[in-house]
Amino acid sequence: MLSTRRDFLQTGVAAVAASTLLDTLSAEDRLPIVDCHTHFYDPTRPEGIPWPGKGDAVLYRTILPKQFLEQAAPVGVTKTIVVEASPRVEDNAWLLDLAAKNPSIIGVVGNLTPGKPEFAGHLKRFAANKLYRGIRVNHNAVKAGLDQPEFLADIKRLAEHGLELDVNGGPDMPADVARLAEKLPDLRIVINHLGNVDVDGAEPPRAWQDGMRAAAKQPRVFCKVSALVEHAKPKSGEKKVPEEVDFYRPILDAIWKIFGDDRLIYGSNWPVSDHAASYKTLFSIVNQYVTARGRATSEKFFWKNAHAAYL
Repeated sequence: MLSTRRDFLQTGVAAVAASTLLDTLSAEDRLPIVDCHTHFYDPTRPEGIPWPGKGDAVLYRTILPKQFLEQAAPVGVTKTIVVEASPRVEDNAWLLDLAAKNPSIIGVVGNLTPGKPEFAGHLKRFAANKLYRGIRVNHNAVKAGLDQPEFLADIKRLAEHGLELDVNGGPDMPADVARLAEKLPDLRIVINHLGNVDVDGAEPPRAWQDGMRAAAKQPRVFCKVSALVEHAKPKSGEKKVPEEVDFYRPILDAIWKIFGDDRLIYGSNWPVSDHAASYKTLFSIVNQYVTARGRATSEKFFWKNAHAAYL
């Protein structure tokens, strides 16, 4: 019997609330925090991994919940929704098995290919697991699929299973997310990484803002404030990305003006973020910004909006 979003809220979220989250809430100065964008993988598996490649000295290492908590727990982040980057179907199962053994994982965003004959069967199989909360696709798949009945039918199946769709792509992606949301208004969609727009300390490009506004007009579209440091440009004469929140304020102000408090979600993109800054640094940037907006905003950004989008 397929699980429903209601079932998950009554079990997975309830279990989280009954354990770590309630413990955290008991401290007046702490909030429960869900990191909605991490990647876990293990190069030592017999079959290896398709991503990342061996040439990436920063990423090609064992990345599992233990390593995540070593970085995230000291700043108060103890729960995560993991995004599967591998295109191998069985790696969806591997990640679900990992989640079953690690309570820090409260959701999995899988990797399947809509529009293929086998998609419906794979989705039915994985959706039976309460921890499977959706899939991620790239912008090019959305752009090509907007006029393809097979693609749209498969994406509609996500909504029918109570699942969401993550979309990753460049600054022109949000406009196509808006078009997809118009076609499938019951589907929850999460824009990844602020649309991967460059962050240079200035107001973000007008075209990006226009695309984000179009997406934000659709009430079930969310945006993940993730990969912030990876797209930051170091200041002249410096190698490291800026760590002060004021450098990131223009893009954060812009996205908050567009989406408001109710549909923005925290994500780190760890360990990819290690290419640019430590977990402590990236968290400090968004935490300073959000905390200044008040506790209600912080609660929505760090966990309530995650539950609305994914759980």
